[in-house]
Amino acid sequence: MTQFYNTLYVIQSNSSLHKDHETVVVKCDGSVTIQVPLHHIISIVCLGSAIWVSPELMRACNEAQIAVSFVSEYGKFQGRVEGIKSGNVLLRREQFRKADQELVCIDLSKRFIQGKIANSRTQLKRFARETNNEDIKQSFEKASLRLLNCLKHLNTSESVDAIRGYEGEASAVYYSVFGLAIKNPDFVFEGRERRPPKDPVNALLSFLYTILNHDCTNALGAVGLDPQVGFLHVDRPGRPSLACDLMEEFRSVFVDRLVLKLINLKQIKVKDFETDLSGSLRMKDDLRKLVLTEYQKSKHEEIIHPLLEQKVKYGLLPHMQARLLAKAIRGEFKTYPPYLLK
Repeated sequence: MTQFYNTLYVIQSNSSLHKDHETVVVKCDGSVTIQVPLHHIISIVCLGSAIWVSPELMRACNEAQIAVSFVSEYGKFQGRVEGIKSGNVLLRREQFRKADQELVCIDLSKRFIQGKIANSRTQLKRFARETNNEDIKQSFEKASLRLLNCLKHLNTSESVDAIRGYEGEASAVYYSVFGLAIKNPDFVFEGRERRPPKDPVNALLSFLYTILNHDCTNALGAVGLDPQVGFLHVDRPGRPSLACDLMEEFRSVFVDRLVLKLINLKQIKVKDFETDLSGSLRMKDDLRKLVLTEYQKSKHEEIIHPLLEQKVKYGLLPHMQARLLAKAIRGEFKTYPPYLLK
């Protein structure tokens, strides 16, 4: 895993994608906007409406194992096209067997949510250190203690439903104080709203969580696991349940810190959003471009992986954790070790 692959995001409406020799050509209103070698990308994401992909390019992407995903302008996943699955069929058979074993599901679900709650708690402690307001600091510290209590109960959970309950409780606590970390008075966050997001902060979170899910889906597929068959999230047609499992530990690591950075540094403005007739909030094209650019930049930041003790880029973390998960499913590890922020 020495090479860091990128994702090609197409955000302009009325764009068309074509194959030209061994490259992807993106055109908008008849003019070429970008041309990228196929071997430089691992996936393509079409964001918005009226984006057309030629059959020739689709066929080439299938052969090269380049997934093509379609996401609405509101960040809702709509579909994904990919070629014949590669990887070890024996690994996938073992994954399917273990997904039907209650004790395995309980163990792996604990690990995913342990990572999520622990990383959320680390973020809250950082927020507390960074504020000079004593009341806000105490709110972060109290929420951090409640998350610690959730972790203690999580470790003694005897069912997946109980684990989901503690995950839900921890999320509610975390989001109840998340807005206190916003230092830009133009943005207000009063709680998590998913369907549909009614304020800019929720719109940003939903959009980037969808992109993170896409990255986790790619990572799992790359190591030979089936992203559709999870251990914590219930199987549902069209939903990559295992990718939903894996991304839990990365929500605060990849998305939440980036959303706060964009807002607090005033890189985005409220006027960069617009509301449709249904009341749903969406980002304008220029903002989507900025958010995706910053997201890609953040993936190039380097950290030391706490378990592997290697210097890696943030963007490789889902791939590294997918490999560790594959080892746990094969029985090479006693259990799955989630990524934990330091």
